[in-house]
Amino acid sequence: MLDDFAIRAALAGLGVALAAAPLGCFVVWRRMAYFGDATSHAALLGVALALATELPIFAGVLAVALAMALIVGGLSDRQLSTDTLLGVLAHAALAFGLVAVSLLPGQRVDLSAYLFGEILAVSAGDLAVIWIGALAAVALLVWRWQALLTATLNPDLATASGGHPRREQLILTLALALTVAVALKVVGALLIAAMLIVPAASARPFARTPEMMAVIAALFGAVAAFGGLAVSFSYDTPTGPSIVSVAALIFIGSSLLSPMLRAR
Repeated sequence: MLDDFAIRAALAGLGVALAAAPLGCFVVWRRMAYFGDATSHAALLGVALALATELPIFAGVLAVALAMALIVGGLSDRQLSTDTLLGVLAHAALAFGLVAVSLLPGQRVDLSAYLFGEILAVSAGDLAVIWIGALAAVALLVWRWQALLTATLNPDLATASGGHPRREQLILTLALALTVAVALKVVGALLIAAMLIVPAASARPFARTPEMMAVIAALFGAVAAFGGLAVSFSYDTPTGPSIVSVAALIFIGSSLLSPMLRAR
């Protein structure tokens, strides 16, 4: 019989996987990998804000992740190329977050828990927050799925048909911030982007429609979460990195199978 903490860890991993997978598809389609990095690395600034103001960690991380995503969106039309801008902001956010946490007076903060996750320490309250945030992110995507898809594949067509690509970008930004906030406890700030990108990239060769890709990505994300937990329990390895390692192995397998699938 599994212990309560193992069940909570498995449910937390599943909640993050279900939220990150469909969102990760849009990250892959829009080539926004660095966008995910910049937002997730800003999570440490949110931790510092929450600890300094005695707010819940989720609230601080959500506020800063959303602010970073909006800043990135606002600056992306400037002279710097998008990848350069995102690279600067991603690493700057991580560095400022590390410095801010270290300067907190009277606080002894275990940075590894925030950098790599602490899924085995998820409480019932954490689990509720993770699932509420994950379901909210999924609900946003389901609600705006067709509009988001049109704005992603052809912004000009979206505009011509009366859509608002900028609004859809903001909705995607909010979903990303929610996912970053709920995933911090599970895989940590350094690995959140991997859970967005790797399952979605693994699903791509198997999918014939965008909806199928989102479903397969969610399945791969869940397998990675459960597989990483099993590896962690069996070999006493860090759980967050183990989850991402399993996701990476799934991607390698998907890449090896891809030529055979194309030949059929």
